Amino acid sequence: MFYVLRDATGQISSLHRDPVVGAQTLPEDHPEVRQFMGLDSEQQQFASLDASFLRVLEDLIDALIRRNVLCITDLPMEAQLKLFDRKHFREGVSSHALNLFNPNGSRNPESNTVIAEWTDLAE
Repeated sequence: MFYVLRDATGQISSLHRDPVVGAQTLPEDHPEVRQFMGLDSEQQQFASLDASFLRVLEDLIDALIRRNVLCITDLPMEAQLKLFDRKHFREGVSSHALNLFNPNGSRNPESNTVIAEWTDLAE
């Protein structure tokens, strides 16, 4: 619970944990409190949840394909293209990430093992 002081226009001007004269009480999850604190709006929370759920679905589809339960060509062409686009994007992002381990789990920085090579798609 927060104690809220408002300005002349009715907007929150300050939040307090302890009682303040003239303050209104609002719960921590109140939309005005969240907005004042710069926290995610409900729409942003839903988008974040949707993105997480989409990742779960992608991983599920990958697992079904690896186990030969599903063939990528069983899906409509539009779905195939979207999956390939997302997979390609994710691989591109992860290839730019800091990789402290080589594929066999060794931490040896002196290793000459090639972890990845750049491939020019234009070739």
